[in-house]
Amino acid sequence: MIVRTRFAPSPTGYLHVGGARTALYCWAYARRHGGQFILRIEDTDLERSTPEAVQAILDGMAWLGLYPDEGPFYQMQHMPRYRQVITQMLESGQAYYCYSSKEELDAMREEQRARGAKPRYDGRWRPELAQRRGLVVPPDRAPVVRFRNPDEGTVSWQDGVKGQISISNSELDDLIIARADGTPTYNFCVVVDDMDMRISHVIRGDDHINNTPRQINILKALGASVPSYAHLPMIHGPDGEKLSKRHGAVSVMQYDEDGYLPEALCNYLARLGWSHGDDEVFSMDEFVSWFALESCSKSAAQFDFEKLQWLNNHYLRQMTGAVLAQKTAPRLAAELGVLPGLPRLDAVCDLLKERANTLVALAEASAMFYSPVQPDPVMLTERLQGAVPKALRDFASRLPEPFAAAAISQAMKTVLADHGLKMPQLAMALRVILLGKTETPSIDKVMEVLGPQLVQQRLSAVLDAWPQ
Repeated sequence: MIVRTRFAPSPTGYLHVGGARTALYCWAYARRHGGQFILRIEDTDLERSTPEAVQAILDGMAWLGLYPDEGPFYQMQHMPRYRQVITQMLESGQAYYCYSSKEELDAMREEQRARGAKPRYDGRWRPELAQRRGLVVPPDRAPVVRFRNPDEGTVSWQDGVKGQISISNSELDDLIIARADGTPTYNFCVVVDDMDMRISHVIRGDDHINNTPRQINILKALGASVPSYAHLPMIHGPDGEKLSKRHGAVSVMQYDEDGYLPEALCNYLARLGWSHGDDEVFSMDEFVSWFALESCSKSAAQFDFEKLQWLNNHYLRQMTGAVLAQKTAPRLAAELGVLPGLPRLDAVCDLLKERANTLVALAEASAMFYSPVQPDPVMLTERLQGAVPKALRDFASRLPEPFAAAAISQAMKTVLADHGLKMPQLAMALRVILLGKTETPSIDKVMEVLGPQLVQQRLSAVLDAWPQ
C-alpha cells in the first residue's frame, strides 16, 4: 500500500499552531513511509472562506517547509464530481430527499427530549416511511439530501492514536449530505475527496472523532476503501484551558513576525504530543525517521512559551553571524529604523546571539551598536566617580593593537593596577559610555566588535566634556 496523507484546512482563518502540528505530522508520516503528502483546501463554506485566509495557509506551510507532493486542491473546483456522486446515491437508494422544515425538526427534537430520548432525525422522509405516513411533498420547499445510515451494527476502527473505537449505528441519524441550495456538506465532500485522492491515512484532531463513523459509513456505501484514522489530542494553554489567542493560538506567520525560526517552531510542535525517548532537540530528518503514530500522546498537550523560546535560542546559537545578519538586518531597518553599517552586523550577531531568544530580541539588542549613544547623565555621574575618569582617559590613550578581546582585557587590567581600581568600576563606566547600558556582553568583546575608531569616538564624546 502506498501511504498517502492529507492536510485539509478550511480557509476561514489563519493557519494556527494546532493546524500546523497536524500538517507536520501528516507530512512526517508520508515522508517516513515513502508516500505522498497532499494539501487540500476545504473552501465550501462560502460565507466564511476568504482568499486572504487561503494565502495565509499557503504562506504558513511554505515558511514551515511543509511542501506538499500534490496540491493545493480546492473543493469548490470539485463541485461537479460531488453532484455526480450524490445523484448516484439517490438513484441507488443510499440517499434520499428530505422535505422537513426547520420548525418540524425543532418540534421533533423537542418531543424526543420530553420523553427522555436522544434528539435526532427520525428518518421520516425515507421513502418507505414517508409512504407509510402518507407524507406529501410540499410544492414550495426545496429538499435537502440525506445519507441513509445503516440502522443496525457498529462502526469500529483501530485508531492510530486512541486505540479501538466503536460507535453503534443506532447513535447516528441520517446525515445531510447536500443542502437545500444543492451545495454538498463538509462530511460528504471529505469522503469523496479522500476516496478520489486515494488517501490511506487520515491524521487529524480528535475534535473530528464524531465525524469519523459517518464518513466510514458513506465510504462503505460507495464501495471505497476505508483509510486508517488517527486522531490527535488538542493543544491546551499553560492553564489547561483550550488554546486561544491569549495562549498563542495566533497565525503561524505571527511567529515569524515575532522572531521565531521555522525550524525551532517545527521542532517544538513535533514534541507537542509526540516523543522519542528524552530527545528534545532534533532535525527534521531525525523527526521523520523516528515518527510513529503509536508514540503520540493520548492526552492533550500544553503549550509552553518558555520551552519554545529555549528551543529558539538553541537554534539561534547554532547559526553563524553571517546567517543571522541576513535575518536581522531587515528587522533593524523596518522595525527600528536602524541602518547597520560599522561594526559589521555578523560580528554583532555572533556576540549577542547567546542571550537572544528571538530575532526580534536580537535586532533590538543589535540596535545599540548603531544608534547614537546618549548616556543618561545620572548613570554617568554614578559611574564616573573618583579616579575612574582619569583611568578611562589613560585607557583611551593606549588602546591595544591588534584590537582583540584578549589584548583589550590585558590593557584594562594594566590601567586598573595603575589607578588602584577594580574591574567593575572601569567595566561599568565603559558600558554606560559605549552603549548607554549597564548590562552588555563581556565589555572586552563588545569593544572588539565596535572597533578602535568607534570606541575612541564614543569615549571622547563623553570624556572631552567631563571635568578633568
